[in-house]
Amino acid sequence: MKLLHTADWHIGRQLNNNGISLLADQNFMLNEIISIAKREAVDGVIIAGDLYDRGMPPVEAVKLFDETLTQLLFENQIPVYAITGNHDSAKRLQFGQEFFKRQHFHLVSRLDDAFQPVETDEAQIFLLPFIDPIDARIYYQDKDIRDIKQAIERIVTDMKPLFKPDKAHILVTHFAVAKGKDDDALREQMLSETTRTVGGLTTLTSDLFEDFDYVALGHIHTRFASPTEKIAYSGSPLIFNKDEAKRGDIKGGYLLEISAESFEKTFIPLPVYKDFLVLEAPYQTLISKDFYNQYPRHQVRFAFEILVEDRKELEGINIRAQLEEIYGEEIVDLRIRETNPREVSRKVKISQKGSDLSDDVLIANFFQEMTGGQNLSDYQKEVITELLSEIKEEN
Repeated sequence: MKLLHTADWHIGRQLNNNGISLLADQNFMLNEIISIAKREAVDGVIIAGDLYDRGMPPVEAVKLFDETLTQLLFENQIPVYAITGNHDSAKRLQFGQEFFKRQHFHLVSRLDDAFQPVETDEAQIFLLPFIDPIDARIYYQDKDIRDIKQAIERIVTDMKPLFKPDKAHILVTHFAVAKGKDDDALREQMLSETTRTVGGLTTLTSDLFEDFDYVALGHIHTRFASPTEKIAYSGSPLIFNKDEAKRGDIKGGYLLEISAESFEKTFIPLPVYKDFLVLEAPYQTLISKDFYNQYPRHQVRFAFEILVEDRKELEGINIRAQLEEIYGEEIVDLRIRETNPREVSRKVKISQKGSDLSDDVLIANFFQEMTGGQNLSDYQKEVITELLSEIKEEN
């Protein structure tokens, strides 16, 4: 059986939530996935969670997903095996699932349906969506299930008796899975994903899934976080943040050829719709013609790390406006980094007795810590006071 393992499409996402739409990128990317699926004559496409970027996706995102399914299912007769992730609305995506199954779109959003594997001639495909421990407590009517590790142990234990020995056993799921309980490498690879512990960031380990022939993971956006060869993340098909761009991540999916007796996995890279460059230099260098003429300005996306000895060097400069004029409007991220930060005479501990401090004092302390000891200006204090008053009135 030949499958294409993808995950974390996040259709409808914006870069850094600053209004830079990725719909054109995603349209390009999804057409490439369809092309790979056709070229490789796969028996199905896996989407391991986070089909959309949020529970109520914009109309354009739903339309794009619908067009993609139409091409896969109806125009090319390629089945789709999908689950909901933590960014999806499980309840909303329950609609029409029985009908969709008949069209070979197998989408599971409830724990109840995870114990009904999709049967093919070569494999059993178990679809386990993202869940919280409370979902397992309700399903099993067991108050002793307190964390996600206990929930997954119970679920996998109940799946194993369903295994047919003459078939490959594939699990599609959406959690953070590490090699061991103290897998620091996983944390370094988290990048754009959530730091919530609900997803099992500190508790799920790969040994929980060792009885499966392959586990197609979603949730972490890089394939390099894969705990083992057969328990793997495909990563997201697009770069979603500055850290990934800075590392030069190559995105794609895994082509799987699997049976009860054999297993082969090949990474298939996806072409890039629009490049994303991270430039790190002093401000005067960034606005120097000799420097910026090296780059495809107004054609790609940029993130900037501006190096200064003291932030006061940039006072009175409309940095973003100048950089947009030179490089283009798609500036995803802009940071100022002091190369010779001043010593702070007193370390501000925001967490210390935080509940005893007023909101304006907490904000002032946070600003002071983040800027190396600088104080808010009178104008900044006035703006903060007004905003806090508005928030209080709304609540």
